[in-house]
Amino acid sequence: MNDQDAIARFLDGSPHAVVGASRDRSKIGNRVLMCYRQNQRAAYPINPTATEIEGQQAYADLASLPEPVHGISVITPPVVAESIVDQAIEIGIKHIWFQPGAESVAALEKAHAHGINVIAGGACLLVVLNT
Repeated sequence: MNDQDAIARFLDGSPHAVVGASRDRSKIGNRVLMCYRQNQRAAYPINPTATEIEGQQAYADLASLPEPVHGISVITPPVVAESIVDQAIEIGIKHIWFQPGAESVAALEKAHAHGINVIAGGACLLVVLNT
């Protein structure tokens, strides 16, 4: 599958979660969350140290979400991404978009091994959704 197909499959469902969402508007984690909103797409912020981001309840981890999500955007350091993939596998998430710099070889290998639709290595949600 090519990147365009993977992106289309990722965007073909809702809602999504933004792992690494930030309260700081200058951070990519905030910009990705707002990008979903600006494109009328539902997205839950995931941040273990925040209770609210941009007026929306934040969740400590994927298991805390109030409903299943179609996919997740990951904006974390690569070493954290590996545990995020473990969480995603545990709750059955089938689509993961690693923002540039969030991916690690181990996280990618594990996600692929579990049949997850993965976007990594350069494609940025902000560019794809034109924000």
